[in-house]
Amino acid sequence: MGRTTPTTRGTAVADTNPEREQAVETALAKLDLDAKTRLLAGQDMWSLPALPEIGLASLVMSDGPIGVRGVRWTADDPSVALPSPTALAAAWDPALARRAGRLLAQEARRKGVHVLLAPTVNLHRTPLGGRHFEAYSEDPFLTGAVGTGYVQGVQDGGVGTTVKHFVGNDAETDRFTVDNRIAPRPLRELYLAPFEAIVRNAHPWGIMTAYNQVNGTTMSEHRYLVNEVLRGEWGFDGYNVSDWMAARSTKGGIEGGLDVAMPGPRTVYGEALAAAVRAGEVDETAVDAAVRNVLRLAARVGALEGAPPAVTDLPAGIDGDALAREIARRGFVLVRNEAGALPLGRGTVALSGAAARDARVLGGGSAQVFPDHTVSPLDGLTAALPEGSLSYTVGADPSEELAPADQGFTLRAVCRDAAGDVLGEGSLPNGQVQWIGDDLPAGVTHETLASVEVIGTFTPRESGEHAFGTRGLGAYALRVGGRLLFDGVQAMGAESDPFEAFFGSPVERGRVALTAGETVEISLLHTLDKEFAAPLPAVMFSFVHLGPRRDPDELIAEAVEAARAADTAVVVVATTERVESEGFDRKDLALPGRQDDLVRAVAAANPNTVVVVNAGSPVELPWREDVAAILLSWFPGQEGGAALADVLTGAEEPGGRLPTTWPVALADVPVTEVTPTDGALDYAEGVHIGYRAWDRAGAVPAYSFGHGLGYTTWAYESLVVTPENATVRLTNSGERAGREVVQIYLAPVADAVERPARWLAGFASVEAGAGETVEVTVELPRRAFEIWDEGSDDWTFVSGGYEVLAAHSLADARLTARLDV
Repeated sequence: MGRTTPTTRGTAVADTNPEREQAVETALAKLDLDAKTRLLAGQDMWSLPALPEIGLASLVMSDGPIGVRGVRWTADDPSVALPSPTALAAAWDPALARRAGRLLAQEARRKGVHVLLAPTVNLHRTPLGGRHFEAYSEDPFLTGAVGTGYVQGVQDGGVGTTVKHFVGNDAETDRFTVDNRIAPRPLRELYLAPFEAIVRNAHPWGIMTAYNQVNGTTMSEHRYLVNEVLRGEWGFDGYNVSDWMAARSTKGGIEGGLDVAMPGPRTVYGEALAAAVRAGEVDETAVDAAVRNVLRLAARVGALEGAPPAVTDLPAGIDGDALAREIARRGFVLVRNEAGALPLGRGTVALSGAAARDARVLGGGSAQVFPDHTVSPLDGLTAALPEGSLSYTVGADPSEELAPADQGFTLRAVCRDAAGDVLGEGSLPNGQVQWIGDDLPAGVTHETLASVEVIGTFTPRESGEHAFGTRGLGAYALRVGGRLLFDGVQAMGAESDPFEAFFGSPVERGRVALTAGETVEISLLHTLDKEFAAPLPAVMFSFVHLGPRRDPDELIAEAVEAARAADTAVVVVATTERVESEGFDRKDLALPGRQDDLVRAVAAANPNTVVVVNAGSPVELPWREDVAAILLSWFPGQEGGAALADVLTGAEEPGGRLPTTWPVALADVPVTEVTPTDGALDYAEGVHIGYRAWDRAGAVPAYSFGHGLGYTTWAYESLVVTPENATVRLTNSGERAGREVVQIYLAPVADAVERPARWLAGFASVEAGAGETVEVTVELPRRAFEIWDEGSDDWTFVSGGYEVLAAHSLADARLTARLDV
């Protein structure tokens, strides 16, 4: 028999250690009002203040979810970079997510971090969501299962999590102010469902409330959803922290269940909260409740003296490189493989695409970390294939914009005061300076800092005219090879968004002809604009660069000639940080630049063309029927190129299944609206998002939810169902060992209430050698048969007849059984 991995979603044991609770109460009783309110306000960008009088250490938080950055955004302390959350979800394996969490806890402990600001369990309501790559799936059940494993893993390592963004932060447009209008039923059945599953099954130690409003109330003050639902119905006993700068009201926040307002030191809590209590505007018992939650968190992570931590025996150490590589290949989704194009046969390979050489391994925004190395597709295939069998051409570049200086640059930042004296220095992994709060080089403060000079060398990979420029506000003096290219000021326009000024379009300042391999010195002196009041104390600007611009048609022609001469052509296409990142939504699903033209031309020259799609979320693939194979690699993390070589050569099987539907074109997508009208965004589609919406519209996507091919085949032989579970027997009918994800869907036979045509009720993975048979039992949870009844304001079990589908994917049901409940 083969091996099975069922979905494990059983309720975990709640962490209610009496000794720990007593230590919390003892510590709370020793604090006066000022100390209590100070504890609820960040002392800086990432931490809460220590209170030595009660033995409380400073609690440190850090962004995730694919790595642990720590309190400083610097390459001096690199982080393991795992694949994107979409890739982790594509593995359909909560146990793998748990291992990922344990690795991240290991990283957090190494960096002195107590709480990881992750995972993101908002839903893929529409593929236009700019932060789509940072969430798991369009399906609440799959999201809850993967999120449960992740939270369990992090907390196995004694590190807290903050499940986010509670709730409704499903797009980025106007995220600080938008009022998302969500009816009770979709709110419960879709958007709250992953949070509920994780709270009940993993008992997270923290929740992060979102920027947006839900039904007229901002989430940092949402008394009903936080106090009555999260804490009351679900029994959440952790701490509730605001998204950064989301807390807007002292009284509204504390009475709405918000425990901690971040970042500090300027927040609506602290002195403002103490004053509100003394003025009789806020009851001190509300403050005590919040402090109790923070102290409980501190006790759990071992930061409160006299309180036993939740974890004393840490998990065994994990090899970060090995796990990053495993998650990547387990998450790769092979959506097309005609005539056995993959795995690669013997012969020559022509690789093309700028992203093959300079891979995008992670998404933009707060999810960014600095790994100590990355393996590109070119690196991975060069190491895996016989010498002389691989050629490389650029073919097409997804970006025509200047980007933060990276390949070939060795940079550092020198900080000076107004008199020109050096305050300190810091290394830069690229040309992007992003110092927020106290994240400054040693010896430097925001008050004394007047200028930052990025200095170093550049050794170009290509000869030709190189463009250099800047991004951000303030005065700049830019020199390359001793030549002054620019000396001037970038001011913010009257209508500009300050975040756009920092992260928006770069400005070209000059060009210099350079020779490949010949090193030149570079310098960018940035004088800060002290008149500009940033939302946070921050120094943020970029030294940007773009290599020689070659004729796009010539680049494509070179790739075509190489492909024509090779046995197999592999094209890597990708999105960019200007397409997928935090802070904005996508305008379309097209690949940027001339990448579609490249694929069409290469496929016309070589019918054995394999396309690797390096994107964190769906993109249009207009040439999909013209190529032999398509492999979705998501943002594959630091070991992505090595994992890609494993899968392309057949050393490993691509293990992924789609966690979200991929459309043919944006015009086909049933739910696309992300832009509010008069400040509100109506979730008019109700319970029909993702594949539910596709079913309702009768539309056919390019690739359905749950789709994914392996390197073997599976014969589904029997399905036996009860009201509690479904048991499936299947045989690996191929010629090599493999893995299958058995997906169980429910479809009502006749419905007296409006429901989707079908929905995911459970899943399990199985492994078996060629010819082996395996049997797996998948739980059918009661919730799969329930709806939220808006009349009774409660869950209602819907009895009647159901078809139970045992499926390879949503579009490929292999067995069906009738169930009456």
